Amino acid sequence: MDAAEALTLLLSPQGRIDPYPTYERLRAYGPVAEAAPMFYLVTGYAEADELLRDPRLAVMDDAIRDSVWPGWRDSPAIASISRSMLRTNPPDHSRMRRLVAGAFSPRRIAGMRDVVAAQADELIDAMGERGRDAPVDFLADFAYPLPVAVICALLGVPAADRPLFRRWATDLTGVLEPEITPEELAVADRGAAELRAYFTELVQARRRAPADDLTTALVQVHDSDGGRLSGDELLANLVVLLVAGFETTTNLLGNGLVVLLDHPREADVLRGHPEHAPAYVEELLRYDSPVQLTSRLSTAAVRCGGVELPAGSSVLLLLGAANRDPRRFPAPERFDPWRAQSHPLSFGAGPHYCVGAGLARLEAQIAVPRLLRRLPELALAGRPRRRTRLTLRGYDTLPVTLGTPAPVDRGTPAGARPGTP
Repeated sequence: MDAAEALTLLLSPQGRIDPYPTYERLRAYGPVAEAAPMFYLVTGYAEADELLRDPRLAVMDDAIRDSVWPGWRDSPAIASISRSMLRTNPPDHSRMRRLVAGAFSPRRIAGMRDVVAAQADELIDAMGERGRDAPVDFLADFAYPLPVAVICALLGVPAADRPLFRRWATDLTGVLEPEITPEELAVADRGAAELRAYFTELVQARRRAPADDLTTALVQVHDSDGGRLSGDELLANLVVLLVAGFETTTNLLGNGLVVLLDHPREADVLRGHPEHAPAYVEELLRYDSPVQLTSRLSTAAVRCGGVELPAGSSVLLLLGAANRDPRRFPAPERFDPWRAQSHPLSFGAGPHYCVGAGLARLEAQIAVPRLLRRLPELALAGRPRRRTRLTLRGYDTLPVTLGTPAPVDRGTPAGARPGTP
């Protein structure tokens, strides 16, 4: 099997559900491998980190997309994503990122600790009520509602509207896959249209009645100076902030729970020592990353990993493979929260490093040990079902049995440091 055949396998339903064996086949061709003319795959950690930080590597913005995909503007999903900071290059990317970065500063995120903890306990209690006599879906009852509540609070989205977003986001994020069929694109377009319509109404509501939230702040920036944030950029970034604000964390919580239930000894350690949560979350991110890949295009010739990437090359950075590079992580197939160094690439690196990475980490650091401590009998109710997605790796359903929840530990100080939820 050559690199091109391995890529075909990776993009198949089987390869999407479990990409790790295919990553190892690709690794045999070196940390940077040519899978087709002008198309390269990156499996090495150092090489992926280097290319993510290289200013000669760009995301596919409007100008690039116009040259390779005529008619893309007819797709609401592609057009919506393209107007956000997710799919723009400097200086537009830097301009938009600065406008939202303050909402995700370390100080602001630390200030949300008590809110996240209270929400997690409320969800555990509710899940316990529903799960007394039958299994519950961990995704629907915890892994989705926790992060969506947090990002909706930041954006100022009413609590009653939170159940709407899971399907819309699932539909829209199909457009992030390396390949998408016309049928899948039509589904993504419907999700994008629904999200755009929702935020159009929310923007109008915030103009009539400003509030202390990120949506109001961005609306005021747009209304005072459209040069700093256009109308299309306003809506696109609100959509992306919402979707990215819970989709990755939902998958982190779901993937992470399955890993810990498959490793009961390590789960017992965290149950008794929640101060180790930061190390555990980093290893969960590395071991089964909720984001498996991202892509770039070279605007100039670049040499990396002993391979020359000509100008105009497409580069698929396989973050999930980089996170299991044995040159960086000895015995990478082993779940080991005590690794001397981790720093997984699950949130990217460089200018496009995920703006909400700190918030996702906080939510997982609080939620995971709380789940283990308050639900000591938590167990899988059969094997969960994976989504056939590669970019955003997670489960469709994750049935669990709970047992009787332990009461909330009221002795934890409100200002406990990260890792001691």
